[in-house]
Amino acid sequence: MNIKTILNILAAMLGIVGLSMLFPALIAYLYNESDLSGYFYSMALCLSISIPVWFLTRKNRKLSSRDGFALVTFAWITVAIAGSLPFYLTGSIPNYTDAWFESMSGVTTTGATIIGSISTLPNLVDGIESLPKGILFWRSFLQWIGGMGIIVFTIAILPLLGVGGVQLFKAEVPGPVADKIKPRVKETAKILWMVYVGFTILQTMLLGLAGMPWFDSVCHAFTTMPTGGFSTQNASIASYSSPLIQYIFIIFMFLAGVNFTLHFRAITGNFKAHFKDYEFKVYFMLIVLAAALIFINISSSNSNWSHHNFMISLFQSIAIMTGTGYANADYELWPYFAQLLLFFLMFFGAMGGSTSGGMKIARIILLGKYAVSETRRMLHSRAIIPLRIGSRSINDDIVRNTLGFFLIYLSIFVLTALVLSTFNLDLISAFGAAASAIGNVGPAFGVFGPTDNYALLNPIGKWMLTFCMLLGRLEIFTIMVLFTRSFRK
Repeated sequence: MNIKTILNILAAMLGIVGLSMLFPALIAYLYNESDLSGYFYSMALCLSISIPVWFLTRKNRKLSSRDGFALVTFAWITVAIAGSLPFYLTGSIPNYTDAWFESMSGVTTTGATIIGSISTLPNLVDGIESLPKGILFWRSFLQWIGGMGIIVFTIAILPLLGVGGVQLFKAEVPGPVADKIKPRVKETAKILWMVYVGFTILQTMLLGLAGMPWFDSVCHAFTTMPTGGFSTQNASIASYSSPLIQYIFIIFMFLAGVNFTLHFRAITGNFKAHFKDYEFKVYFMLIVLAAALIFINISSSNSNWSHHNFMISLFQSIAIMTGTGYANADYELWPYFAQLLLFFLMFFGAMGGSTSGGMKIARIILLGKYAVSETRRMLHSRAIIPLRIGSRSINDDIVRNTLGFFLIYLSIFVLTALVLSTFNLDLISAFGAAASAIGNVGPAFGVFGPTDNYALLNPIGKWMLTFCMLLGRLEIFTIMVLFTRSFRK
């Protein structure tokens, strides 16, 4: 492996994260908060490591595929470690395991939190709203930079790296097919980030104009586009009663779940790009179907066919399916059918090429089509039945990759739930936490529901869930390949 080049890039990323701590430090200064020194200690620690390592490893060489997989994995771990420092050194989260959990949940855009009105964190008796403004901003900022991928982010803004990025792009971009907009990965990354930043600014402006405080508008825009879900309020989006604010979130959560290449094509004049895409049509129809079924279920259960029930049905369907994880209602009070439907949506995810987690709609479509084709082959054993998603023909390599991904995904889910159950968790809580972690959703069910948090989970369980978050965010194979014998050889 090209250790020097990998260390050089990791050092550069660590330095960038360290310098970005100036933003929460500025927020802390403007709000006259007492934890200002914690940000400077964190920044000094990051820079004192990154600068010497970067200078000692400046001779870069071309990365191999093996280097790319290793770099992607260690980059996320490095950023999560750096991201945990402000939580820990400011004293906002005095336990390092909890600080690590919060940071990894942020950079993987999972949105699970350990912060709440609980005895394990006596300095946070009022939950999230007890946190200083600087820390609230840092939580949101971690999700924002994690949303499109730390690696793509680095390629887009660090021309000084001077190394090829195709291997990294293939390892990082979600979905079964990495669809490049431009031939050069650096250009692709810049275009994706232009779209990403543009949507973030637009949502910030709309939320502010709709009546949300501007600080909250910025923080929530930072956590919507990456489908992260961290909020500045204990009650999440339920704290804002304005239907206009709720619908702004619905629109941008939906957009965040769409393949970003489609957004780029629409912005550059191809206005039919979305509706010509087969995966987009399925994504749209699944959300409509899920929202309609939940609306009918919860409305018929209490004979209340109100606009409010429609809005919360649509909101929670999109929030769970895209992995954003916001809550504008306590869905654990809903009928069991609606809860079970939300549980299944945790596995689906949104479109490939979006910032969501889960298995992705493209894989779900492919698995369905493969099942149909195999059934047809039972009747016509000699028939050649090609698999297509829309107009795109899918080759056998991608089919095998998808089948392997599906099997490993479910295996990790089952294994995680089994281990969690050893910590005396009930069945609903163990299954919900496992599905939420690997699907990068955030809130789950049982003791980890939308009005609860993960603070009381056994520390071993927290470390295991952070590993599941990383597996889900990097689409499993990127990390699993590091443990194979062929990779070590």
